[in-house]
Amino acid sequence: MSKPGIEVEIPNVRRLIIHRLVTDFTGTLSLGGQLSPGVEDRLRRLNQILDITVISADSFGTAVGQLASIPISPIILSPGLRHDREKEKYVKDNNPSQIAAFGNGNNDALMLKAVKEAGGLAVAVDNGEGCSVEALRNANIFIVGIVNALDLMLEPTRLRATLRK
Repeated sequence: MSKPGIEVEIPNVRRLIIHRLVTDFTGTLSLGGQLSPGVEDRLRRLNQILDITVISADSFGTAVGQLASIPISPIILSPGLRHDREKEKYVKDNNPSQIAAFGNGNNDALMLKAVKEAGGLAVAVDNGEGCSVEALRNANIFIVGIVNALDLMLEPTRLRATLRK
């Protein structure tokens, strides 16, 4: 891996090693299809240390345009597919133990579950459009606001207080 990644020791749990951020767009990075304030800057900084994948159904059809100024090409899922299964397959094919996955919807729950079960970091995010109970059940952490979630990656020591035993 060419980027340094993130390592943090979670007391009485394990060492968390993250090399990739996989995130939904609609309702996670955005609100009403518009990238939330502060996200662009944080994604730019995180892109220096992590590989970033945005994978989304893109309900508002705005992800490509909203992310155009950041060197990230989102994966837009085709209508008619089981988006939950597509996201799950993506993380399982990309070393889920070293992924931090962010999502808020039912179609993110299997992705979060796969990452959590593999020992990665699964984060359910309420960015103003709500967070499904299924996403919550399959996450290690629930956090309000995508900026707060991205800041966990930029300041990973914060994860210790939440995840330690």
